[in-house]
Amino acid sequence: MLQKIEIANFVLENEKRKADVALFYQVFGKPIGNAPVILINHALTGNSNVSGENGWWKNVIDYDHIIDLHQYTVIAFNIPGNNFQTENGLSSDYKEISTLDIARLFWLGLETLNITNLYAIIGGSLGGGISWEMAVLHPERIQKVIPIATHYFASDWVIANVGVQDDILNFSQDPIAVARKHAMLLYRTPLSINQRFKNAKEGNIYTVNDWLSYHGILLTERFSLNAYRQMNFLLGTINIVKNGFDLNRFLKETKIEVHAININSDLLFQNNLDEYETLHENNANFNHYIINSIHGHDAFLMEYQQLNEILKQIFLN
Repeated sequence: MLQKIEIANFVLENEKRKADVALFYQVFGKPIGNAPVILINHALTGNSNVSGENGWWKNVIDYDHIIDLHQYTVIAFNIPGNNFQTENGLSSDYKEISTLDIARLFWLGLETLNITNLYAIIGGSLGGGISWEMAVLHPERIQKVIPIATHYFASDWVIANVGVQDDILNFSQDPIAVARKHAMLLYRTPLSINQRFKNAKEGNIYTVNDWLSYHGILLTERFSLNAYRQMNFLLGTINIVKNGFDLNRFLKETKIEVHAININSDLLFQNNLDEYETLHENNANFNHYIINSIHGHDAFLMEYQQLNEILKQIFLN
């Protein structure tokens, strides 16, 4: 069930003040106050509906699953403006909002719910970037942070693709559908698409183009243009190091466990394998895992056997 809390006098990173912000969320599993709490931060086109019959991560979060709702309280907030059952947003200007704003807002939401400590924060893609931001804000309140298919800052490659998406969303005659088609090619890989479609046609239409059209139509039916602009722009704002933040020092000075999960074929957030291995060598509380897949960025929504095995290692540790 979708629930709402109000955050009063919220100040954005750019110092603009929002009198009242509506923050919508869902709770799964044990009631708040009766079990360790896991916060799930959703991806760009995701939402708070992480479990249950139509939950987008029901293969990971459910009763008797890796994230067992018999054992945990699972909370998921909607990023304001994501268009899930409500049109609420933080600003009429989508370029005013950053992932740091969302991270601060989520912490205020948790405080409103009288939750001061988290067993874990887990987020994929955009949600993983928000998880990094939340960890830096309050590492003392988190036992484990698990960023998946993401990085702690948006690379030039990510920023460039966010810019192309923004142009499509602002200037195309069919903005959501065309932007989604472009994005799907970033979320998968040439190998994945070639192996799946093999130059097949239905009449005069290549099957791969029909597949892209299907995804474009599907998102157009459930996402507003303003929501897509907002979520896309946020992706390019991920950056915990913009003010000289030293991640190595952070890891040495805190007890938080960081479990970064990346995908070997991710074309959007590329692996940073050497950097992560160095972080692991220098910091016992930083761990790095790889999902091996031909499917690219979306593998964290496809390769559930591997993902669940990794999460099992993390939660049993």
